[in-house]
Amino acid sequence: MLQSVKAFAPATVANVSCGFDILGFAIDAMGDTVELVLKDEPGLVVVSIEGDGGKLPLEAKKNTCAVAIQAMLDKLDSKVGMNIYLTKGLPLGSGMGSSAASAVAALEAANRLLGNPFEKKALLPFAIAAEEVACGAGHADNVAPSLLGGFVLIRDYHPLDVVKLPVPSGLYCTLLHPHYELKTADSRSVLRDQIPMKHATIQSGNVAGLISGLYESDFELISRSLRDVIAEPYRAVLLPGFYEIKEALKSAGALGMGISGSGPTLFALSVGRQTAEAVGEAGKEIYSKIGLGVDVYFSEINIKGAYVIEEK
Repeated sequence: MLQSVKAFAPATVANVSCGFDILGFAIDAMGDTVELVLKDEPGLVVVSIEGDGGKLPLEAKKNTCAVAIQAMLDKLDSKVGMNIYLTKGLPLGSGMGSSAASAVAALEAANRLLGNPFEKKALLPFAIAAEEVACGAGHADNVAPSLLGGFVLIRDYHPLDVVKLPVPSGLYCTLLHPHYELKTADSRSVLRDQIPMKHATIQSGNVAGLISGLYESDFELISRSLRDVIAEPYRAVLLPGFYEIKEALKSAGALGMGISGSGPTLFALSVGRQTAEAVGEAGKEIYSKIGLGVDVYFSEINIKGAYVIEEK
């Protein structure tokens, strides 16, 4: 029987402009790592967290890794004990699925440590339970792509219906993570509870167009469909230089851009590595002009999802 397993889960982009709360994709650029070690006595202990600046809770009931694993153990009616070692490769509150990556890496490791009692997709409800603790809402648009890789559609939650979508060859993502904090609660607070029928129709067309573009590898259709009329118009006011950056990235060759999750990170999709790099430089130039530091990442879309790094 294995005694320890280390697993990695990638960062994600949720919403993908028009797919508010129903679309997400994984990226190769970065992610979180969790190592689990069996212990003789029952219970989960978060032994250490690196890379969080001391901000994340070690208490098992509040830590996303432990919450996710406990949900799995409860389903199995298991009293197995584990020590948890989390290494954060993602900045907190960045809009890149930080809490999701931690939970997913923990589940990937725990499932392997216990002999793979669950298929990968069956781990999603446990990850959603952890997201509810971390964010106050059990959304799957970060945890699903982090776990499964690629583009993922959350068609419904009751019951959970998740569809993995194709990824066209050559599609790249550029991420711009500005050096300021935007709380998810603030980003959510500006949204409207009701939307005009006209906007619902436009948004539905764009979601359908984006999904069709992914299936057909039609980059022009993808570009036309990366338009959000529901959340972006209200959230843009919280993001310095948003429309100037958007114009610059499009001029640099991006198919389109939007807010990653609830922000403040922005994402752009491009065809080819060279264009993705140029898009990043264009964004960096605008942030410099408005006096803000920014971290730029670019990578192909991650189609693998979470995976085991090491087992002993």
